[in-house]
Amino acid sequence: LDKGKGILTLEQLGMDTASRQRYSALAGQPYGIILVSGLTGSGKTTTLVSTLSQLNSADKNIITIEDPVEYQLPGVSHIQVNTRSGLTFATGLRSIVRQDPDIVMIGEIRDVETAEIAIHASLTGHRVLTTIHTNDAPNALTRLQEMGIEPYLIASAVVGVVSQRLVRLLCPHCRQPDVAPPDVIEWLRTMVKDLPQEFKLFRPHGCARCKHSGYLGRTGIFEVLVVAEPIRKLVLARATATQIADAARAEGMAHMRVDGMLKAIKGVTTVEEVLRVTRVEEPNV
Repeated sequence: LDKGKGILTLEQLGMDTASRQRYSALAGQPYGIILVSGLTGSGKTTTLVSTLSQLNSADKNIITIEDPVEYQLPGVSHIQVNTRSGLTFATGLRSIVRQDPDIVMIGEIRDVETAEIAIHASLTGHRVLTTIHTNDAPNALTRLQEMGIEPYLIASAVVGVVSQRLVRLLCPHCRQPDVAPPDVIEWLRTMVKDLPQEFKLFRPHGCARCKHSGYLGRTGIFEVLVVAEPIRKLVLARATATQIADAARAEGMAHMRVDGMLKAIKGVTTVEEVLRVTRVEEPNV
């Protein structure tokens, strides 16, 4: 979160139009949990802050509990976790719910107690935004089950999951056209539907503006999973993350690797960079 640049919009974070519309519809629901998933340093908190900024208005009571508080939003009550004094995510969240907020932001679901209170809050009419440490969106749902949360509670409370990674941006001042081998082009066509017949890829070069790294800044790649009825049924049936991923794609979710590849063919980043952050061994690709 670059405080010097202020609060970024979802578009500035790198979310494409389709994902942004899906996510904004989720964030606009009056109650339910939205999970933002990803690895450490993947920009989850930045996405939450951007979302809160979008939702913030004078008539809404918004309270956050964070460890640490990374960005102060005007009109929002921020609470800092302090384990030495007994203020944990769970104890703080209990106190917050008694204040009847419209929107609650929890820095991270780290344990079953926090998860249970968050679910209870969402089922009693509150909008809850939080993060969870998982590889992708489908795994966020199965992770809650692994923590001990009953499937019927997950299916009732969670309205959607956004998962993300950060990729380095090619320096626009020195990037150079790259000739992709035929097998890479064929592989891209299997990954990305409606790939243009002709497209350009670029590679890093290096110049004074990017300190000879070839890259300048970072952007997000995203996938947005809407917990619609087919997904709820799978959660209730204790389906695997792979089964949930297949159903989510059938419902319109684009895998974050596909989002990354679309950015690569626009010259924003490289195929190698997308593969680096999405990891070939991920089970739901």
